[in-house]
Amino acid sequence: MKKAVLIIVLLLIAIGGFFGFKFYKKNFGNNIKKDGYVLIPHGADFKQILDSAARYIDNSAAFESVATEKNLQKTFKPGRYHFKKGMGNSNLVNMIKAGNQSENSFRIGDFGDVYQMLGKVTRKTEIDSLKFVDEFNKIAVKKGYTSAEDLKKYFFIDTYNFYWTVTPSEFFKKFDDQYQEFWNTDRKAKEALSGLSRDQIYALASIVFKESGGKPDEMKTIAGLYLNRYKKDMKLQSDPTVIYAMNKQNNFKESIKRVLYKHLSTPSPFNTYAQKGIPPGPICITDKNSVDAVLNSEKNSFIFMCADPSRPGFHKFTDNAEEHAANAKVYQEWLNSRNIK
Repeated sequence: MKKAVLIIVLLLIAIGGFFGFKFYKKNFGNNIKKDGYVLIPHGADFKQILDSAARYIDNSAAFESVATEKNLQKTFKPGRYHFKKGMGNSNLVNMIKAGNQSENSFRIGDFGDVYQMLGKVTRKTEIDSLKFVDEFNKIAVKKGYTSAEDLKKYFFIDTYNFYWTVTPSEFFKKFDDQYQEFWNTDRKAKEALSGLSRDQIYALASIVFKESGGKPDEMKTIAGLYLNRYKKDMKLQSDPTVIYAMNKQNNFKESIKRVLYKHLSTPSPFNTYAQKGIPPGPICITDKNSVDAVLNSEKNSFIFMCADPSRPGFHKFTDNAEEHAANAKVYQEWLNSRNIK
């Protein structure tokens, strides 16, 4: 009798273990055959979710069964979800239901205009570039500007994280908040002392960024030089402004590598060889260091600068026209020796 009871108990344990293992494997055992990101757009149906997940999961039937049991077909949140090895069906379904999506990294570089930037950014968003641009133009108008291009000063070069489902207003708010935080009491005081408008500060900062190659080493020196030119009512004569003027004419489809004499007369309010004064706006999205360089410019007497071929990325500065001519000659010969046109 005792032996029969023992056998029954062991049998029940075995059966329980068998079904327990099946339950665990179905719900919590790894069901990922390869890592990847599943994109679930707004308005997706259950079949779309299953089809999107199929390329990353090992057992589609098990995933569908758990998803159905957990009513995923009725309750899910759109997003970009990271399916990682080791995740079970229950984890995957709960992640989608809770909306625990993974962020995307966006690199905001020294784009020539906002539309160029949005074209890159929207490759990593659910909303297409045309809708993003349309919404950005509306945001600009609400702020009293003409178009999204006028919002360039709100952006700083850096890497930012956003969700795939980010809306244009959510995207811009991050930069608007950053802009307001950047312009603290101290910077506003320096802005007032500079005698420049904020748009002029950003325009000069963008020139400083381009001329310095984005390296902070010479930024304050370059800012001081251009402020000297501006105060002396001289043309700023910055090569990057010529390049920008030409790029803007061809919608940034291509860029010249070397500014030649024939390029200097390019008609544009941004071309500082053709126009006196500070351009009406920045020639690129810039960084915080460049703006701070303008606000904290070096007090110097320089009015000339020329790239130094012996120290790539750096310049020779002077207040002497003859010395500058000699420096320029050396640089032009260096360009010619490398057939840079």
